[in-house]
Amino acid sequence: MTVDVRGKVAIVGVGHSDQGTFPGKTAEQLSIEAIQAALTDAQLTKDQLDGLITCKSVQGNNIDIQVGPLFGLSPKYAQTLDYGTCNYSLHLATQAVLSGLAETVVLVYGANARSGKFNFSAAAPSLESASGFVHVAGPAALALQRHKALYGTKEEDFGWFAVSEREWAQRNPLAIFREPMTIDDYLAKPYLVEPLRREDVTMISDGAVALIVTSAERAKDYPNKPVYVLGIAENTEVAGDTFDDFLMRPNIKGTAAEIWRTTGFTPSDIDVLYIQNPTAVWNLQMVEAYGFAPEGEGAAWAAEGHIRPGGDLPLNTNGGQLSESYMWGWLHMVEAVRQLRGTVEPDRQVPGAELALYCSTMTFLKSAASIIGVNP
Repeated sequence: MTVDVRGKVAIVGVGHSDQGTFPGKTAEQLSIEAIQAALTDAQLTKDQLDGLITCKSVQGNNIDIQVGPLFGLSPKYAQTLDYGTCNYSLHLATQAVLSGLAETVVLVYGANARSGKFNFSAAAPSLESASGFVHVAGPAALALQRHKALYGTKEEDFGWFAVSEREWAQRNPLAIFREPMTIDDYLAKPYLVEPLRREDVTMISDGAVALIVTSAERAKDYPNKPVYVLGIAENTEVAGDTFDDFLMRPNIKGTAAEIWRTTGFTPSDIDVLYIQNPTAVWNLQMVEAYGFAPEGEGAAWAAEGHIRPGGDLPLNTNGGQLSESYMWGWLHMVEAVRQLRGTVEPDRQVPGAELALYCSTMTFLKSAASIIGVNP
């Protein structure tokens, strides 16, 4: 049975810290900066929050019993998710509000992985780490090689995912990478893990992001235009590489089918698309899995200009994880909310945007999607 969430919960506040490198600031301190920014945006005070959901950082800290006391917050409902990408936290907050466990929930991710020099090579012993795959770029590169072998995907087409995100990032003052990059510039870059270049892989950064979620009824009393949760979906393949063609992440198709089935929307209804992307391979796989591009043709479709500024399906208008910041994809949701409110910088505002899809994954094991919009 699927629970109908459409229009019952709304996002009423978003906020974030600066993004970059901040030696001496803990993940929890950065999270509090983001929470305060979200409260200011929503014109709320912390005593109006009765729910807290934190997303554990890549280093394993930033849990609720650390963030709450530091901020002087002890809500009746508090949880920590081991992995977020914002979708999972948003889904949990939606369920908390609908079940009556909390009325107004703040969700937050914070990390100081860059200044803390987080070491990805310190992975737990596994077949992957023994093979040198201590970072997602390794298996992602194999996934792109697989895509090339199956469909003849061209690097000069695939590169447009990174190039288009850089074009968007140039319009975003928060973005870390804003230097111009053409497709020729991209193709001249050396490989990081062939066939991936550095520009196809996210950077590690310090920072934090927060959202405030409440019921649709309560949202009417707040000053911001409510952005409603219109649909949520999740799917997993936690059995990992026991699945056929594991690197192609077939579980994403299940999430895509569920979000379209339960909401009644179709890909043609979406005004702005957000894909959590530690690598550009995630963009390629998800534009195909969600039906925006034909299977095997995602790179060629991107090269046609659909996702660029002025295109018919703007993708990651903040610059995404390839050019804006790491943040496990949380800033994608902030950008989506601001686009739907119509409050981003004029040169990257998508005219008339009313409906956004945010899709994300937990490496090769889980996938999730949320559709949000201005009309309940």
